[in-house]
Amino acid sequence: MAKASRDNKTSVTEFILLGFGDLPELQTLLFLLFLVIYIVTMAGNILIIVLVVTDQHLHTPMYYFLGNLSCLETCCSSTILPSMLASFSTETTEMSFTGCFMQLYVFASLTGVECYLLSVMSYDRYLTICKPLHYEARMNGRFCLQLAVGSWLSGFLASSIIISLASELIFCGPNKIDHFFCDFTPIVKLSCSNTCLVTLLDIVLSSVFTLPPFLLTLTSYVCIITTILRIPSTARRQKAFSTCSSHIIVVTVFYGTLMIVYMLPNTKRLRDLHKFFSLSYTVFTPMINPLIYSLRNKEVKEALRKGMWKCMSHT
Repeated sequence: MAKASRDNKTSVTEFILLGFGDLPELQTLLFLLFLVIYIVTMAGNILIIVLVVTDQHLHTPMYYFLGNLSCLETCCSSTILPSMLASFSTETTEMSFTGCFMQLYVFASLTGVECYLLSVMSYDRYLTICKPLHYEARMNGRFCLQLAVGSWLSGFLASSIIISLASELIFCGPNKIDHFFCDFTPIVKLSCSNTCLVTLLDIVLSSVFTLPPFLLTLTSYVCIITTILRIPSTARRQKAFSTCSSHIIVVTVFYGTLMIVYMLPNTKRLRDLHKFFSLSYTVFTPMINPLIYSLRNKEVKEALRKGMWKCMSHT
């Protein structure tokens, strides 16, 4: 009944994503660029998942959470990039009302999950370096499973609340979204009903899902860096720092671009800048994460070398 009532009041049945239609001369180049990015992202993250599952040496909490992160990045890229690639052939992409909100729901959920997963990974690094004697007791298999499941469930549960309210808004037109995916703010701005409640709830939930994990991550790395600087041996200090440097890079890129996007005023003059920074955490971050973790991690490179050797020997 609620859906029928909304359909009677809403004249918009689909949304048009303008994407990068204002750059018609670059459509072919952009298509090839993002196609390569999509292939590299999927291959890199799936490879990390396979290595974590198959290699016994990677059956540790650190790589368990890394496997979860790679799974998340695979889902995120598959939510955004296929519709982007389709838009380059038509310069616009039409998405149904339901399809647009489904994309928004999945993307918002995965972003929330990533915030908590990154904080969990930072806590794991904190225990490894600052509390090594307590690490085995605290980061047992059951606790790791609880942390991972809690991260996934909390992200999807919170997004269910906000998206269910947003989908009840009335849309009378226009239906053009000047973005390359169905993001929350551009969609809500198209509504012709009162959006104060859903906007306030979005601010509250966004704060809950970004501020506490960010503060936990920041606190963990302050403690980690302080502990590392106290290590007298240069070799041990470099080894300790190498175990968390990859995660520091990922956290910095993710939170840095995310904060810039949501702190910049959403004006016409800054719309292109919004798109660029949105690309950073929706497209580029999922691609560089497996590269950072594999190229800077000896255990991952060793597992990859063994896997390739096994494949060659079987062949």
